[in-house]
Amino acid sequence: MAEVTYDLIIVGGGPIGMACAIAAKKANLKTLILEKGALVNSLFNYPLYMTFFSTAERLEIGGIPFNCLAPKPGRQEALEYYRNIQRYFDLDIRLFEKVESIAKTDDLFDVISEKEKYTAKNVVIATGFYDIPIYMGIPGEQLPKVSHYFKEAHEFAFRKVLVVGANNSSVDAALECWRKGAQVTMVIRKGEISPRVKYWVKPDAENRIAEGNIKAHFNSCVTEIRESEVEIENADGKFTVENDFVLALTGYRPDFDFLEKTGIELSKDELLIPKHDPETMETNIPGLYLAGVVCGGMETHKWFIENSRIHADMIIDHILKNS
Repeated sequence: MAEVTYDLIIVGGGPIGMACAIAAKKANLKTLILEKGALVNSLFNYPLYMTFFSTAERLEIGGIPFNCLAPKPGRQEALEYYRNIQRYFDLDIRLFEKVESIAKTDDLFDVISEKEKYTAKNVVIATGFYDIPIYMGIPGEQLPKVSHYFKEAHEFAFRKVLVVGANNSSVDAALECWRKGAQVTMVIRKGEISPRVKYWVKPDAENRIAEGNIKAHFNSCVTEIRESEVEIENADGKFTVENDFVLALTGYRPDFDFLEKTGIELSKDELLIPKHDPETMETNIPGLYLAGVVCGGMETHKWFIENSRIHADMIIDHILKNS
């Protein structure tokens, strides 16, 4: 049987990868999505009771309404919505199939997954940023008591929990653990809760800290994690606190090694922004595009579902013009 050549292969089956596939399908392009985990895998791995910052209509793709009773949808509602999107559009998607490499030979791309080799005229990388934690690089970080992801608070009830960070994931985890009965301590590198924290959550956290229910060490950092304690350092020196669990929610980053292996150039500064044309989303490799959060490098707060949905039409328009 002759090998199939796809017009487009999309690496990543999140909302933006799906949006690209929908736009491609409407343009009659033969398209395949390869996703290393479940459908919208990053959203699946979000905390169980997470509420989005965006309203439902800003999470919509493919022109399909996202109906939600609450002002802001939660994780479960989002998963239901994107499952329904897949049912409606019947996108060709291979789940639990990780892409190992992308290489261009002449005018075609060889896309090799852990299961199969594919050929495509164009490729979109829409892999997000949630897969690789930003590690602290301190002694004890690899202990079993340390986690860089938070799912739910029950296992931390009535235990001493230290939460590292002051962004949305850290603040949500600290509040939820405290409400489930944990003794919560936060370690925050700067002098305040991040101004990017959801506007209805930020005052809640600040009030819990002010009243002493959640202990917070500002302008501080963790220097070592031990079995039953954690060492913290601030301007006054080092000290220890008793501890059972550490939630090191210090952020996440794209897979830069994978991007570089494909030949995509990264900026030389600490932001590591992948080279791409902001008008077409095409990288320095013709026919290879970026979509979604991965475009921002370490600026993972720059792109969201709501403002990167437009990447889909930009990419497909450029493909059609060059076909």
